[in-house]
This record gives sequence, structure tokens and C-alpha cells, in this order.
Amino acid sequence: MRSITILGSTGSIGTQALDVIRRNAERFKVVGLSAAGTNQELLVGQIREFLPPVVAIADETAAEEIRRGLGSMKGIELRVGPDAAETLAADTEADTVLNALVGSSGLGPTLAALQSGKTVALANKESLVVGGELVMDLIKGEPERLLPVDSEHSALAMALRGERRDDLKRVVLTGSGGPFRGWTATELSKASMKEALQHPVWSMGPKITIDSATLMNKGLEVIEAHYLFGLEYSQIHVLIHPQGVVHAIAEFRDGSMRAEMATADMRLPIQLALAWPERLPTGVESLPLTERELTFEPVDHEAFPAVDLAYRVGALGLTFPAVMNAANEVAVMAFLEGKISLPRIVQIVQTIVDEHEPASIVSVVNIDRADAWARRRTAEIIEAR
Repeated sequence: MRSITILGSTGSIGTQALDVIRRNAERFKVVGLSAAGTNQELLVGQIREFLPPVVAIADETAAEEIRRGLGSMKGIELRVGPDAAETLAADTEADTVLNALVGSSGLGPTLAALQSGKTVALANKESLVVGGELVMDLIKGEPERLLPVDSEHSALAMALRGERRDDLKRVVLTGSGGPFRGWTATELSKASMKEALQHPVWSMGPKITIDSATLMNKGLEVIEAHYLFGLEYSQIHVLIHPQGVVHAIAEFRDGSMRAEMATADMRLPIQLALAWPERLPTGVESLPLTERELTFEPVDHEAFPAVDLAYRVGALGLTFPAVMNAANEVAVMAFLEGKISLPRIVQIVQTIVDEHEPASIVSVVNIDRADAWARRRTAEIIEAR
């Protein structure tokens, strides 16, 4: 039986991961859960069902609500504070830590879990975007201690399974195009928050849904693929695939291609990571291949400049990715609060990247400094307008 710790258990990925575990109770045991504390009722229910010995909660007030919700229940250790998830990732007796946290706050727990010798199932793409060099240094010679949960990277791992890396020519990451596929740059300036949150394929949290609307999510995935698979940026391509059936394609030097196809259901990449290298029989529904056509389109780079920006930032390296990510997180929140238009998100991020003076060495301290500067400067630009 494989023991699992889930960071971000009340989010979209966390709840689906627990559903995978529920369906495969003979294979997995939950030994730790963490949550920000914004959905106390759900977390209490998860604790009562899965009985993890340790639970990490970021917010002290929320922790008090959890204690009241658990009542006289014994045998649950609550760790509270901003570093609780990091200590949980390092200390619990887990074989695998599923990092489903949102944003750059996921880097610390990823590093802590890897440093303690655990396998990380990574749904927190920002860990690699912000600290890719640091993460990859910890798994040299042990690449299977870092397993992708993003649907595209999980599919790419399947497509490359058993293939010689020297035979690989390029990879294609697909994206549905989000809710604004086909919109012009002018039309996007009028996009509402309600429209932006209506993703046509996936059901996700608000931050990643907005990233999908700007295609910043696809840009982040390009950087993630660079680290996960040791690819040059010139080998990574992005195509729009509205049906969301083909999640990634590997093209080999003989001209052949291997496409990974599946119903758009995040439980599949989650269970592929948790059970690696096995496949579980409780998968997702089979694709009705005769009932749909598959189409592919190029990215509209004028309307969606985030992808080109990510390629540029990835190539620059150093602390540029941390700055891009931090500025994007602040700008997305400003859009959700009605302070800026959708296109302004990427415009502001571009400004922050252009202003950035990078540190010459990638370290946790330098990443934190760059992150803090980018957040402060982004907030200044937003408030000035």
C-alpha cells in the first residue's frame, strides 16, 4: 500500500486525488492533508473520511474552526501556520507527496519533500517555473521521483515512455484555447470576468482558469516541460486543440508521431502519478472516437502574447521566471477584483519582466527577493492606473 500526502486537498486537484484514492482504497493510504483553510467544512469531512494522522492548515483562525468541527475526534495532529505545508511535506511518513498547491508558494513544499527523499507528484507547475534549477538538482539520477500531474506533461511522459531520447525531434503541448479562442485583441479588452471563468473543457480553480483564458497557463507549461523532460525551448511547440482530446504529441526523427489521447478528466493524470509505473483499472470513460472530429490550430500570438513572453522568459532563465510568475499572480487577482481588463494582465507582466534586474545565481533567497519585488512593483502599477 502506497502512503500519500496531499497538499491543497480542498482544491480541484486535491478533491479529485482523494476520489482516486477512494476508488482504490486497497492501494493508497492518506497520511497527511494540507489546506489553506478557506473551506473548513470540506476539510473536516476529508479528515473524518480518510483519517490522516497529520493535517497542515495555513490560517490560525481556520484551524480553530477545524478543531471545533472535529470535536472530540482523537489521533489527528494539526500543524498551523504559513510553513505548515512545508513541514508536512518533509516530515510525514509518505511515499508520495501530491503537491496541488496554487502559485509560487508550492516551491518550498516541493523542495522539502524531495530533500526528505520522497517522490513528488507535481500539480504545482510554479515549482518548476520559479525554481526549476533547484528542483532538478535534487533529483539528479532519480528522475522518477518527480512525476507530472498536469494533463499535458503526464501525457507527454506516457508518449515518451520506452522511447530513446536521442530519437525525439520535438514535442507538442496542446491547449483548448480557453473561453476566448478566436477572439481578437480588441475583443479581449471587453472580456468580462464571468466569461473568463467559463472554461470550455476543464473545471479548475479561478487562478488557473484565468491563466487559461490568457494562455499564460500554456506559457508556464512550456517552461515546465523544459525542465521535466530536459528539452530545448526550440523543441517545445504549442497548438490549439479545441476538443481537448489529444493532450500531447511526441514527434521522432523518423517523422512518426505518438499522440496521447484521453477524455478530459484530471483523475487520469493524477492516478498515473500516484500509481506510477502501474496503470489502474479505474480509469476514465473511453473516447467516443466516431462522434467527434479532431482539429488543430496555431496560437494567435497577437491576441495571446503570453506564450511568446514565456518562451522569452524561459530562455533568459535566472530569476526572470520567478518575476513573471509573481507579476502574473498579482495581476490575475487584480482582474478578478475588477481592477484591470484581461489583456492588461499580460501587458503588466511584460512591463515587470522588462524592468527586472536579475540575480546572477538562482537560490531560494534570490527567488524570494525577486518574487517580493515583482509583487510590490506590479501592485504599484495597478494602483497607479
